Amino acid sequence: MSTPDSPASPATPVGPVDATKVPRYAEPTTFGRLPRLDEVSRADVTILGVPFDSGVSYRPGARFGPSHIRASSKLLRPYNPALKVSPFANQQVADFGDIGVNPFDIAEALATVESAVTGLRADGSSILTLGGDHTIALPILRSLARDHGPVAVLHFDAHLDTWDTYFGAPYTHGTPFRRASEEGLIDLERSQHIGIRGPLYSEKDLEDDRVLGFQVIRSDDYEFDGVASIVDRMRARLDTGPVYVSVDIDVLDPSHAPGTGTPEAGGMTSRELLNTLRGLVGLNVVGADIVEVAPAYDHAEITGIAAAHVAYELLSVLALNR
Repeated sequence: MSTPDSPASPATPVGPVDATKVPRYAEPTTFGRLPRLDEVSRADVTILGVPFDSGVSYRPGARFGPSHIRASSKLLRPYNPALKVSPFANQQVADFGDIGVNPFDIAEALATVESAVTGLRADGSSILTLGGDHTIALPILRSLARDHGPVAVLHFDAHLDTWDTYFGAPYTHGTPFRRASEEGLIDLERSQHIGIRGPLYSEKDLEDDRVLGFQVIRSDDYEFDGVASIVDRMRARLDTGPVYVSVDIDVLDPSHAPGTGTPEAGGMTSRELLNTLRGLVGLNVVGADIVEVAPAYDHAEITGIAAAHVAYELLSVLALNR
């Protein structure tokens, strides 16, 4: 396999470091042991870390999520047998590293994220963002909407994240999709939550959520309908047009993802999530994020490994769609 010794041409993507020559527990520390962005001429997909968790409402620690996901990705291999694709051979994937964002000023942090994503997208690269808390989805959608107009948001989460404010603050990890809907960034006819569960403040939460443009697939629906039915409903909702995928790792049951800030019982399994993501093949996925990984609560990299595999499936979908 190729190694990141020299810049790649568009026809010959540079893949991960060969694990038969350099042990997986050694360097590099990039996602999937892929090249850094500065080691290739350009990237079809850029992996961006946003170590920010100033918008959390319960347990902190997601600022350490990007490095934890990268550390948990070292065992990924180059061929995906489920989708029959080599995601690192069909496209150039590179890791930009982390950006520095102000942990004391959320508005400034959001502006920094938006600027970084816009800059990295300038040459046509898709961005896969590793968070960080879910607040960062808003500036990413602001960047995408400039080119695509309102996009369908496919949101995997235990929570709606369409609440209005916390303690009067409009920008938190529980409010990004309300703000995005209010700003006209979301396609109101095609957006969808998957994996919702747990108590709400009132029934009005769901009523407001519908007005903001979302359809809800509950975590319980996997028990009664199965993955194939969920994928059919997902594809029917998303239909044609640009799709942004946002994965809060707490969509998984705490047994599959203990390392997160707001865990809820009764969640999806890792297998259900990965199989659902594979159902995105053929749709116009224009970007994605994986957020709310908080390693301080993670045992044996359970959550980090799940997040790394979520990223791998998303990269595989992008490779096939390309």
